[in-house]
Amino acid sequence: MSVLRPAATLVVAFTLLLGLAAPLAMTGIAGAILPGPAGGSLVERNGRIVGSSLIGQNFAEDRYFHGRPSATTAADPADATKTVDAPYNAAAGAASQRGPTSQALLDAVRDRMAAAGPSPVPADAVTASASGLDPHISPENAARQVARVAQARGLAPERVRALLAVQTEPPLLGLLGTPRVNVLRINLALDEMAP
Repeated sequence: MSVLRPAATLVVAFTLLLGLAAPLAMTGIAGAILPGPAGGSLVERNGRIVGSSLIGQNFAEDRYFHGRPSATTAADPADATKTVDAPYNAAAGAASQRGPTSQALLDAVRDRMAAAGPSPVPADAVTASASGLDPHISPENAARQVARVAQARGLAPERVRALLAVQTEPPLLGLLGTPRVNVLRINLALDEMAP
């Protein structure tokens, strides 16, 4: 008993300290210093939350820029032992677990390349990100979509290209990462344009 009591006390104390107090303190500090990112980087329009700048959405209409393919799935409503595609399902963000020798992956990429049009096709237009929830596409991927978006909206392609230039985010600090386009933000900006 003389050994168990101090051990149990330490387990309880460290559980409270490191499992409760430290995470709550970090959450409070993050919320005070960076409230937007700490709150999920939510995007509002007309006082209504329309998404997060950190989680992609499934834009399928021709009038919108499309994100990367998403490999997220959900339980099949007809058979719980199987799964069905559920693009951008944030509750199931994970990789498809298909490696470079997976025939299913090769078939999916081949089908996406055929649908994407003439080569070269940017890699992010035919492959899903690791989480399946990537909110960004490359400027090259977005540029390939300009004609479709402009035609569907009845806009001059030059106007859509100009918007794309404004919406292209540079690498972090000019060094880290690559230029990217947040699909939700550019689509919201499109909705604000006339017509």
